[in-house]
Amino acid sequence: MCANNYLGLSADPLVMAAAREALESHGYGLASVRFICGTQDLHTKLERQLSGFHRKEDTILYASCFDANAGLFEALLSKEDAVISDQLNHASIIDGVRLCKAQRFRYLHTDMEDLERKLVEAKDARVKLIATDGVFSMDGSVAPLRDICDLAKKHSALVMVDDCHATGVLGKGGRGTPEYWGVEDQVDIVNSTLGKALGGATGGYTSGRRDVVEMLRQKSRPYLFSNTLAPAVVGASLEVLRQLRSSSDLRDKLEDNTSYFRTRIKEAGYRIKGSDHSPIVPVMLDDAKLAGEVAQRMLREGVYVVAFSYPVVPQGQARIRVQVSAAHSKEQLDHAVEAFIRVGKEFSII
Repeated sequence: MCANNYLGLSADPLVMAAAREALESHGYGLASVRFICGTQDLHTKLERQLSGFHRKEDTILYASCFDANAGLFEALLSKEDAVISDQLNHASIIDGVRLCKAQRFRYLHTDMEDLERKLVEAKDARVKLIATDGVFSMDGSVAPLRDICDLAKKHSALVMVDDCHATGVLGKGGRGTPEYWGVEDQVDIVNSTLGKALGGATGGYTSGRRDVVEMLRQKSRPYLFSNTLAPAVVGASLEVLRQLRSSSDLRDKLEDNTSYFRTRIKEAGYRIKGSDHSPIVPVMLDDAKLAGEVAQRMLREGVYVVAFSYPVVPQGQARIRVQVSAAHSKEQLDHAVEAFIRVGKEFSII
């Protein structure tokens, strides 16, 4: 229960069959970057379908979403511009911001009053870009995108969302936090991944306005200097999108499993964090040594979970991060909760 395989598609027979078909028809790899000879019909088809999925004008594929974040800010922003970033944003956003010459502002986690203060401080910037995770990977919290978009409109700023842990997960159609909050038309840039809910292999992308994506094709260094995505990954990703378009069953099951597990683990006496709709369930233990011992003991109970402690999370906030999947049965979720109860009593946690 520690993988990002939220929809359980990493071993889906149809997804694997699509990967094999693309391998046979388009080869193992292209030995090239996109702008030389690394673009096949499958790549442009996937970009079109991702654009349609996120309701954006265009999409650019990357080897990973880390690359998408690393290549975004430097390509789009200069010293006349400003980035306003949530303090708990993913390391790839932090690294991407460091690569650009824009002014940098950091606001307290999901604190809209502090975000507005930072927007006022950045009022003289030519372009103001608010950058946030959609779902924060360590806490399972969901960015208040509606409020962020309201402030962006008020202060003439753009909004960029890293939606890696929300794509395929949140929103009735699995379109992530913009759909969840009903602000798809107000979010300017969506960065996300094919390596979590959308099949679990590799690959990332940026979806947004056509002029933004075209600038990234010309200037984004991870895109220009990284090999193209393997055809098998692209073919499998197309099948994943087909399934998401045709049915919400997996997303609905994930939502049901998330609610069930969160309710049961709280009833067992554990303290958890995050949104009720997030399948990331941090079980808070605070002490790093205790968290590590609990994770090892849970493995002996047949439940694979991992402990996180400083510096990955703040000092004194060690936790077991549980990740729920649509692939989990109710019996498996019950087994996990019962194991947590046994281990919790053994360590005098509950």
